[in-house]
Amino acid sequence: MGRSKFSTLLFVFIFSIFSFHGTLVRSDASNHRYSDADNVTLYANKVGPFHNPSETYRYFDLPFCATGKEKDKTEALGEVLNGDRLVSAPYTLDFKKDKDSKSVCKKKLTKEQVAQFREAVKKDYYFQMYYDDLPIWGFIGTVDKEGKADPSEYKYFLYKHIQFDVLYNKDRVIEISARMDPHSVVDLTEDKEVDTEFLYTVKWKETDIPFEKRMEKYSQSSSLPHHLEIHWFSIINSCVTVLLLTGFLATILMRVLKNDFMKYAQDEEAADDQEETGWKYIHGDVFRFPKYKSLFAAALGSGTQLFALTIFIFMLALVGVFYPYNRGALFTALVVIYALTSGIAGYTATSFYIQLEGSNWVRNLLLTGCLFCGPLFLMFCFLNTVAIAYSATAALPFGTILVIVLIWTLVTSPLLVLGGIAGKNSRAEFQAPVRTTKYPREIPPLPWYRSTIPQMAMAGFLPFSAIYIELYYIFASVWGHRIYTIYSILFIVFIILLIVTAFITVALTYFQLAAEDHEWWWRSFLCGGSTGLFIYGYCLYYYHARSDMSGFMQTSFFFGYMACICYGFFLMLGSVGFRASLFFVRHIYSVPENMRSIDSFHAYWWCPAISALVTA
Repeated sequence: MGRSKFSTLLFVFIFSIFSFHGTLVRSDASNHRYSDADNVTLYANKVGPFHNPSETYRYFDLPFCATGKEKDKTEALGEVLNGDRLVSAPYTLDFKKDKDSKSVCKKKLTKEQVAQFREAVKKDYYFQMYYDDLPIWGFIGTVDKEGKADPSEYKYFLYKHIQFDVLYNKDRVIEISARMDPHSVVDLTEDKEVDTEFLYTVKWKETDIPFEKRMEKYSQSSSLPHHLEIHWFSIINSCVTVLLLTGFLATILMRVLKNDFMKYAQDEEAADDQEETGWKYIHGDVFRFPKYKSLFAAALGSGTQLFALTIFIFMLALVGVFYPYNRGALFTALVVIYALTSGIAGYTATSFYIQLEGSNWVRNLLLTGCLFCGPLFLMFCFLNTVAIAYSATAALPFGTILVIVLIWTLVTSPLLVLGGIAGKNSRAEFQAPVRTTKYPREIPPLPWYRSTIPQMAMAGFLPFSAIYIELYYIFASVWGHRIYTIYSILFIVFIILLIVTAFITVALTYFQLAAEDHEWWWRSFLCGGSTGLFIYGYCLYYYHARSDMSGFMQTSFFFGYMACICYGFFLMLGSVGFRASLFFVRHIYSVPENMRSIDSFHAYWWCPAISALVTA
């Protein structure tokens, strides 16, 4: 009975989280239909420096007009994680009701308030509002630099008149924009008290744009012809890279392997005392289990979970869940899907750990649960402390932190344990086509370029070059104000990334084995995941050369969270590289001993098309 109640509560809890989509797209009027003169609440969201997207503050942290009757909007988990803090604004926008120069309030700005506004104008502060779930932006002021070489001579002005232009179709709001009147400003240049009156104007205009297409304007910038040309150029560049790499590696490896097999077959027919060389020489060591097997299995489990998370996110994106300004949908999906896929990490890590003849599977399970979440939690604690010190909206309230802890306690941890128990009970044996000798062979001295660091550099460069162009648009969306909506192209680039990572890791694994170095397990994982290090290197370039971000908070948020993202890429691509290498190594060492003819070799390997390429 107790177990049944717990299952019911868990189901209700998960179901309530999954209902985020309906919660996010609905305003107070859930069907978005209004009658004439109906009040539609305008919500003020946040203000902040235009070039520092993470550094945002509550709208009324600046001394705008406040009536004291403002109400906070109830927000979903993803909205809070996104830094949204919606509060009713003192502007009344009744449906289809024009207003001309309506006064919000008359206010005397103190010297401190003038200095606060001037500092905000100096940093290009913008505001963001929402009206019927449609976003609105505008700058709060302007700087007059014309004819002035010395910054001390600049003049600073605060806009005090906003004009809202609203388009409607029958009984629904279609589009809204905010224009600031450049002739109605307040001079903030000097530290002195200023009397001002804040005004707003509302103009309604009918349109024939259907309600279903009202979000399309926000995605047009990313689907303009010249942007699509660049995206498709990126795809073509990546495809050419994949084809050349695939053809090159397939040809080289097939020729080399064919020669190896024929050589070994001839050696077997020759004198038995002739010494073997190359990758076949270490057949008794190639499946010797790696050092730190618990850490290796945990990394493989965490990487597999992140891979599953990425696939599920792409599935939601391709069906249109993450349409423009579906506030917080992506963050909610990341939290929920990561929690629900923790069983994959537990099962993969524990089952592989048992295959490696590990004994302490409980410790392995704890390591799996902390391998990615641990660094992420520590980074979050540091960055949340920074956000609290800045009084920024990026600081999560206690209630939200409590919800995340409950999700981790009630969903992530139980599923991780259940997956671990299932993996332990699977009792699958490691499939090794050859027996492992009792004592390992000594690895011969190798040149410097065959060591781990140079191999990782070579392994990460090609996959990174395949995604380099698309990275700019992703960064401009995540750390800027662009909107990324072409998820189909992004998915193609992701598939190409996986293919290139797998092929380059397999090639380097073969060259390592050919040099009689049998410690390929960790090397294949590190080489596969090295693309994450290149992406973090691109972060340094993007921050200094392609963005105008500045300040301690924005810098710490950018490099802190990108370190976590690149670490996730390292684990995910590392698991892909190892899986590809394991398949390859098993395949070459399971070739029958009597395979001595070229025809039988081609029949066993790959496909007739590649075989024809080899014999050409």
